Amino acid sequence: MIFDHRTYTLKAGMVRAHLAQYEQYGFKTQSRHLGQPVLYATTEVGDVNSYVHVWAYKDLADRTAKRAALWADPEWLDYVKRSQELGALIKQENMILVAAPFFKLPTA
Repeated sequence: MIFDHRTYTLKAGMVRAHLAQYEQYGFKTQSRHLGQPVLYATTEVGDVNSYVHVWAYKDLADRTAKRAALWADPEWLDYVKRSQELGALIKQENMILVAAPFFKLPTA
């Protein structure tokens, strides 16, 4: 199992607006293609203008196939356009993490 860990840094004061737009236009579509995220969280301490989300995949091939389907979906492209127009994003950092052999996702 691998995890796609993403950190997004936004312009000051834009986290709430950015996440509201994502909830309205992006989350349903992204979840339809990628499944439910392992984590979607804002930052309480540290860079409060950032948030993190983590998605789980069987392997890199699974991630590649699911993300290709996502980027072919007109609803996702509409969300991306809206996000660009909002102009909140400063940077995005991605890491692919490999689960330790003993790790299992919690079921609840």
